[in-house]
Amino acid sequence: MSGFCRRWDEARLAFMLLSRLPMGRMETPPPMANSVWAYPVVGAVLGAASGLVFWLAVRVGLPPLAAALLALGASVGLTGAMHEDGLADMTDGFGGGRTIAAKLEIMRDSRIGSYGVVALVLTLGLRAACLAALPAPGMVWRLAAIGALSRALLPVVMLALPPARADGLGQAAGDVARAPVLAGLALAVVVFWHFLPVFAVMTLAVAAVSMLAKRQIGGFTGDVLGAGQVLAETAGLCVLAAHA
Repeated sequence: MSGFCRRWDEARLAFMLLSRLPMGRMETPPPMANSVWAYPVVGAVLGAASGLVFWLAVRVGLPPLAAALLALGASVGLTGAMHEDGLADMTDGFGGGRTIAAKLEIMRDSRIGSYGVVALVLTLGLRAACLAALPAPGMVWRLAAIGALSRALLPVVMLALPPARADGLGQAAGDVARAPVLAGLALAVVVFWHFLPVFAVMTLAVAAVSMLAKRQIGGFTGDVLGAGQVLAETAGLCVLAAHA
């Protein structure tokens, strides 16, 4: 298989993991760990789609808040709410469990608790308010940048922390190598270098989630990664809105 075909399959696998976009079937998928370089590509596409929904909603005369809610709805629909689900599960587990085993068990439970509800309400409300404060022109580019940069940080967490479980995403991802992680990070930063100050704040948000996860459960899970993405996106939108 040529290098291009390998990269194409890795990108398709990243889309299959992080979105609901149809990518067809793969007879022999590449290792999940090799696809992490494409995470920011997926984020850019999803963010651009969400930004386009916002721009179109404003163009047809909807108020900014309505456009913001539609854009968030599009984002959630394109990802299957997987990141929001991770945030809810993580906050429920960290807030409700006394031991590591109890926290992990709560995080695996499909039911949502009060901590998860509060986390979702706050982050969705913050993102909607910040989106409504931003001008419609340039929204596609802004949300593409936020989507790419927030997802470029997820493999960094996978590289820095051990899996908290012997099964689940940690086991499936295997040993993430430094090269594809840095390739994805460099790709996102080079394309969206105008957003480096925003990226710095987003990095702090993900670092805080990572340190909390290390202290609470000893490593990362898929829920921790989802929470990191949502909180990085929220932090980035807050910075953009503060300087709008």
